[in-house]
Amino acid sequence: MPVMGVIDATLERGELVALIGANGAGKSTLLRTLSAFQQTLSGSITYPDGKSDSRTASELSTQLAVVLTGNGNIQNLTVREVVAMGRSPYTNFLGRLRKHDEEIIAEALTMVGITQLAERRVETLSDGERQKAMIAKALAQQTPVIMLDEPTAFLDFNSRVQLFRLLQRLAHETGKAILVSTHDLELVLQLADKVWLIQDKKMYTGGVEELAANGTLKRFIDGDGIEYNATENRIEIKSKL
Repeated sequence: MPVMGVIDATLERGELVALIGANGAGKSTLLRTLSAFQQTLSGSITYPDGKSDSRTASELSTQLAVVLTGNGNIQNLTVREVVAMGRSPYTNFLGRLRKHDEEIIAEALTMVGITQLAERRVETLSDGERQKAMIAKALAQQTPVIMLDEPTAFLDFNSRVQLFRLLQRLAHETGKAILVSTHDLELVLQLADKVWLIQDKKMYTGGVEELAANGTLKRFIDGDGIEYNATENRIEIKSKL
């Protein structure tokens, strides 16, 4: 059963795009479809190399990297070993790392700011540190697109802000297209370059200012005791007397 109608959207290099919508709106379904974890019902997806849809998992792994919510089952691996897994599309069948691969792994650790954690076991990390390790793994995969499904779900507020700022910086500095599914609307309003908003089985796309000006954000955010202030680009909680 389709969760939304026809959509037409493009991810641009160098942009952080936030995918937002109510629970059950279809955010995770869209991410799974874009990353070929499930098939499209109709239409096609064109990847950065210009090819569409049908391809092997190995071919697709050079086009996009996916960071899923919750990576708690990773045990007995160091951060460096986890990040090294991002090189698997490029190593031989033995998974042997060359000097070039080691350099890419070191660079990914540096870019995310976790070089000092390289020899730590992943299970000993905080949730925020673990998410950074998974983002470093995605960077080591060297794909033009990175997709993340609610990466801030289990983080405290300070860690959520840090992670969003990291994703914004990585998009701008590396020229990658980064798509992140999230419920952190305040962070989206301040840090996202573009927004994909799913509501009533439709998807609305554009910059925050554009979606604020045409009323799209207000229609989505406004509710019982909650109101979007488009002038100041913030969410207000109205007290009841």
